[in-house]
Amino acid sequence: MDVLPPFLADAAQVADAAELILMFGDEAGCEAASRADRSRGMGNTLHYLRWRQIERLVALLSCDEAIGTVH
Repeated sequence: MDVLPPFLADAAQVADAAELILMFGDEAGCEAASRADRSRGMGNTLHYLRWRQIERLVALLSCDEAIGTVH
C-alpha cells in the first residue's frame, strides 16, 4: 500500500484523525475526504488541505504494516 506521509502542522490533526477513526471506523478516511471536498466546494483552501492531510494520517494509522524505514 502506497501511503504518502502526512505533514502534521499540529497535534490537533492527530486528535481529529483519532476521533474520526473512533466515530467512523473503516470509513474514517472517506469522512475526512468528504470534509475536504466540502471545504474545497466552499473555497476554503486551508481547510481542504488540512482534511486531506488528516485523510492521509487516517490511512497511515490504519495500516498493519510498518511504513518507511524500520531500524
